[in-house]
Amino acid sequence: MESAPPIRQLQEAAIRRIAPWRPLPPLLAAVLGLWGLERGGGMWRDESVTWQVAHRSLGGIGDLLGRVDAVHGLYYVLMHGVFQTWDGGLWALRLPSVAATALAAAGVAAVAHRLVGERAALIAGCVYAVLPPVQMYAQEGRSYALVAAAVVWATYLMLRERWAAYTVVLLIGCWLHEFAALALLAHAFTARHSRGWRRSAATVAVLLLPLAVVSVRQAHQQLGWLGRPSWQDWAAYAVVGAASLLLARGAPKDLVRVALPLVLLPPGLLMAISLLNPWYVDRYVLYALAGPALLAGARLAAVRGWRPWAAAVVLLVPFGLWSAWLRTPESRKDDVLAVAAAVRERARPGDAVVFMPSRRREWLLSSPDVYAGLRDPALAASPAASHSLQGTELPPERIRAALLASPRVIALLDPVGEPLDPYPREAAKREVLAGSFDLCSVTGVRGARVAVFARPGGCADTS
Repeated sequence: MESAPPIRQLQEAAIRRIAPWRPLPPLLAAVLGLWGLERGGGMWRDESVTWQVAHRSLGGIGDLLGRVDAVHGLYYVLMHGVFQTWDGGLWALRLPSVAATALAAAGVAAVAHRLVGERAALIAGCVYAVLPPVQMYAQEGRSYALVAAAVVWATYLMLRERWAAYTVVLLIGCWLHEFAALALLAHAFTARHSRGWRRSAATVAVLLLPLAVVSVRQAHQQLGWLGRPSWQDWAAYAVVGAASLLLARGAPKDLVRVALPLVLLPPGLLMAISLLNPWYVDRYVLYALAGPALLAGARLAAVRGWRPWAAAVVLLVPFGLWSAWLRTPESRKDDVLAVAAAVRERARPGDAVVFMPSRRREWLLSSPDVYAGLRDPALAASPAASHSLQGTELPPERIRAALLASPRVIALLDPVGEPLDPYPREAAKREVLAGSFDLCSVTGVRGARVAVFARPGGCADTS
């Protein structure tokens, strides 16, 4: 009995030592997010979609969502508000993701504090912030960092049994991207016996149903480009899963029941579904990385001795190299601004531009000053007029006639080795350029090729 007060005093002293560091996880996440935020002035095609859709009117966004991309509708409306408030280019595009990642890191710390304690909270939040995939999507103008923040804080609210707030926060995450609903499977391991959780889960499912119905109708158009999970996807899942299982050994059971299902179930189920309906991309379940961060924080908080910390420091070296690379334009599939700059250098007034395939029109849509100075002979209706992402194109015979009437054509092509679209419109473009034009030059530009074609004998005038 006499030892109780000294133990409490030691605990209170430890808390006082750690308490000033509580803001460290969100601050670290914010600093890492701001580091190299412009990525050398690059922007890849998915971010370009965000930019051009968010710059449409709210009515135009609504018209688009009725046809495609409903799954991102709430995010587009949010970004429309951001650009209406401040049209700050790449900073305005990416700062919401930076803020959401900082919020998610704070949420991971809050979950760890609830289940383990102050020390684990500090470490878990910082571990989440330094994970390279987390840093990648902290600097991307897409919804995934926001979804992760919503799922993490919904997890915390579940532990607090704040069911009304839990329902609202998780529903926001699901409306930002409906695969956030897979977090319900992970939460069921902790809260399935709670009547409040079952009511909340049912409410989320019912209120998500309208979006699910619309997006299922759009799934082929939205996700038709996806294939089944690759061996690299399975290998990454196995590595992260195995590491999480190792970290779970000896971790507090309450935390394991929260963290392990979060890292294993959402990506595992989505990958299994994708064997039949290819829907899996790792960023769709970015929030699962909160699981290993929680487990790492709990284990590191409990260790005694220097060896585990030395291993963690060694691991920071490849993480640091990876993180530095993520802040370069080469870290993404392409760079629409670099493509637009290359077109600007080569274009002349009256030149035609043709996109091969047509979905690569996205490469110029976020650079309207470049696109407006060129003729697009294949275009039937602009993206805004057709309520689509990349516009609609003319029938093959009209594309052929329009190209033959053009003395010079700038063609934007996928890199060498990419499969050619078999569609008649794309075949017509290839046939006309190969049969009736000379290839004057072709330049590789970060995930794209910019080719200049001229009618026979016209290449000498292109220099």
